[in-house]
Amino acid sequence: MENFIVTTARNPDINQENSAAEIAQRLGGKFVPREDLSFDIMKKIYGAENILLVKKNSVSVVTAEGELFFHPNTAHLRIKNLRSGEGDRLIDALKISAGSTVLDCTLGLGSDALVESFVVTDSGKVIALEVNKLIAEVVRHGLKNFNDDSPHIIEAMRRVEVVNIDCRDYLNTCADNSFDVVYLDPMFRKPIHSSSGLNPIRPLADARPLTEEIIREACRVAKFRVVMKEHSGSEEFARLGFKIADGGKYSSVAFGIIEI
Repeated sequence: MENFIVTTARNPDINQENSAAEIAQRLGGKFVPREDLSFDIMKKIYGAENILLVKKNSVSVVTAEGELFFHPNTAHLRIKNLRSGEGDRLIDALKISAGSTVLDCTLGLGSDALVESFVVTDSGKVIALEVNKLIAEVVRHGLKNFNDDSPHIIEAMRRVEVVNIDCRDYLNTCADNSFDVVYLDPMFRKPIHSSSGLNPIRPLADARPLTEEIIREACRVAKFRVVMKEHSGSEEFARLGFKIADGGKYSSVAFGIIEI
């Protein structure tokens, strides 16, 4: 279980304090009034590794590697490219379109789920799983509350359904062929440390490798294909039975596909 406390920004209003207290109760954490304490001092006093921080319009997590917060990030540019007729490597690998159903087993910061949601439109469905309750809370809150000047991006955000659960457990509850595709983006066996934007999430991320059992369940649940993202040249593709997709010759990441 994550070792964390919940607090607010300095000088909070009553709504922020009430929201922080509600989140703490729901997640099984402890709400601590901020007063004028630094994060380092609060961590020492309460023996917490992480702090869930409730601000006026957002929720974030302060980890040992920085502050983790929701933002569309590269999804905004990827959606812009898709709207202008350009391709997207993930979407090409998933082979999804309007009306498709996607089980995204590894929500992370939510960028891939957001792009998937844009592509499947309101006639499709994206369910995104996240095993870590703090990551799930930050991204769920962001997807439901982040404001953007692009209506199509806002609509795509609001459609993503976030579930705080281990993908192993969720897959076991699914009927055969219940999603068109299943997507897995585990923490890479060989991290790309140049991706500094991912640093705050590393202390919270699930570092367990995928198992053959998970892949078997994913193949049972998917109608058409299972897709995995990993470091280019990763031995995980061969170990788990994926065929590497074409494209992205000079990219540091690759997509593996299992056709059903």
